[in-house]
Amino acid sequence: MLRPKQGLIPEHIHVAGNAVKIISWNLLRRTGATVHDVTQLIEAEQPDILLMQEATEEIDLLPEIMGGYYERAPLPGRIHGVACWSRREFLRQPRACIIPSGAVVKRHTLIIEYPGFSLANVHLSHGQVLNRRQLRRIAALMPAPCAILGDFNLIGPTMVPGFQDAGPKAPTHNMASVFPIRIDRCLVSGMHCVESQVLPVFASDHRPIAVRLVY
Repeated sequence: MLRPKQGLIPEHIHVAGNAVKIISWNLLRRTGATVHDVTQLIEAEQPDILLMQEATEEIDLLPEIMGGYYERAPLPGRIHGVACWSRREFLRQPRACIIPSGAVVKRHTLIIEYPGFSLANVHLSHGQVLNRRQLRRIAALMPAPCAILGDFNLIGPTMVPGFQDAGPKAPTHNMASVFPIRIDRCLVSGMHCVESQVLPVFASDHRPIAVRLVY
């Protein structure tokens, strides 16, 4: 069950009519979560939207198994990329937007638009200066209300003006299989996170994060 955040809901917001449950999960390509693990997570947690990083071609079977709406955008020259499965129909087809990238791995973000809000699904670089540059670029593409979720590969404050770090604060990954760190994040602008949770370790080296956002 998602854990409620107290005192964060303005009086004018009606939670029941404007809430969306989102899970973000780095699947760990090839050796991590399979499409069957993903369907098991959806059935157990019942998200409105599931954002995935390191999703391979196998995950393209997801809409055949679960129905819904789906888009995957492999990173250039890679077998994996960011993907989105959704119960809600997209306002328009999700689009991959290029962001500043390192010399080895080219990066993009998947922008997903819905009536009333938009999301960016990200898998950022490891460089702590570069990934903050990438976040600022993504933020510039996102009019409020919106949220940026995914694997940030980022330690410490995000430093993105106009956005709040609204996701769960527990560790989501063990660096070098030893040191617990929180690199799976949720930033919001014009939205309010009313519930959040880091889900149990399951099939991947990243723990999924779940948030309920109000817009």
